[in-house]
Amino acid sequence: MTMAGKIVCAAAVFGLAGVFGLETRGEEMPYGKVRGFLSEHTRVVELSGERGARVAVCPEWQGRVMTSTCGGDDGPSFGFVNRSFIEAGKLDPRFNNYGAEDRMWLSPEAGRFSLWFAPGEEQTLSNWCTPPALNEGPCEVTSAAGDASCRMSRRMKLRNASAAQFDLAVTREVRLLGGEDLERLFGRAAGPMLAGGVRRVAYETVNSIRNCGPDMNRDDGMVSIWVLGMLNAGPETVVVVPYRPGEEALLGPAVKSDYFGQVPADRLKILPEAILLRADGEYRAKIGTSQRRAKNVLGSIDFASGTLTLVQFTMPDDPTRCDYMNNSWGLDALDPYIGDVANAYNDGPPSPGVKGMGAFYEIESLSPAAALGSGQSLTHCHRTMHFEADRAVLDEIARAVFGVGLERIEKEMLPGGR
Repeated sequence: MTMAGKIVCAAAVFGLAGVFGLETRGEEMPYGKVRGFLSEHTRVVELSGERGARVAVCPEWQGRVMTSTCGGDDGPSFGFVNRSFIEAGKLDPRFNNYGAEDRMWLSPEAGRFSLWFAPGEEQTLSNWCTPPALNEGPCEVTSAAGDASCRMSRRMKLRNASAAQFDLAVTREVRLLGGEDLERLFGRAAGPMLAGGVRRVAYETVNSIRNCGPDMNRDDGMVSIWVLGMLNAGPETVVVVPYRPGEEALLGPAVKSDYFGQVPADRLKILPEAILLRADGEYRAKIGTSQRRAKNVLGSIDFASGTLTLVQFTMPDDPTRCDYMNNSWGLDALDPYIGDVANAYNDGPPSPGVKGMGAFYEIESLSPAAALGSGQSLTHCHRTMHFEADRAVLDEIARAVFGVGLERIEKEMLPGGR
């Protein structure tokens, strides 16, 4: 059964609660029940791997990977699934907030080449609106039942804040990753990920756009691929973002943290090895790592459940030699082609007395932008991995990949103890 089609035109007077279709924390459901819930509302394509690895893809909801697990039907469901929005059965022209731990958008969100704001419009939350091409319509499944991956495609037409038009053919492939993939991606650091007693689910999305319109150019604006993963927030969850060390005079700030105002010190810590952000779904904050600072991996640790999440993505050897779209809100961004390579977001109230969008946080990656000639393509891979194991094993993985251990993260971000 597909989602009902009545559009909710949410005027500002009703507030953001009506706009976004909120999810409360409520009772957590195991993966099997979440998959069953999704199947009541849309088509689910499930990929199954060894030792209980499962990935649930919803092609009709723009090809989202809604959730995954490393423990079969009774295992945890890692992706944020916005049950209240889905149950309401009403589409929202501003943002169809189904949830999903991997969805494909296009960048930039804001600035003079924004895809979210109309030409000349003030770039504030009240004017923010997801482009219809990214917000509605199904992906066509091009793979066959029983294939090892789910392949999807669709056509998108968009306009930016400078009135440039884009016509894109989009493809997405979702596939499970095995031990050989982890060894290729992480080398010796993959050892503890493959140890006995470690439960894991790992998958990648291969996202491509092909320019079906006229040649793109820097004067009118370009686009890049933007993949966002919505995960379940919790009071003992921390996002961990390793970064390139070096003097700020040469490399710039370790983190951009002023997207929605400065983040309080108890929610954001900058260690010599990594940036830490509280991911409890209680305070709206966004951070980013620049072209000079970014590494191609980041993740999170949920101390309450004992789950370590890694997100690894394709990145040029030297991102500073590439254009990255600037997603800062406002038309006066200094350079539209100097932007973040990776972001993390924690949801929360956008203003006093107004509820947030849900109990989630996001881990995001972006591709470089390119002046694609007609017929040329751009591809970006985004990989999500969840691990459950004894704390000592998770600590070994964190030290190898993040450069910082769990005890230090816990001491910095959960100073009151557990």
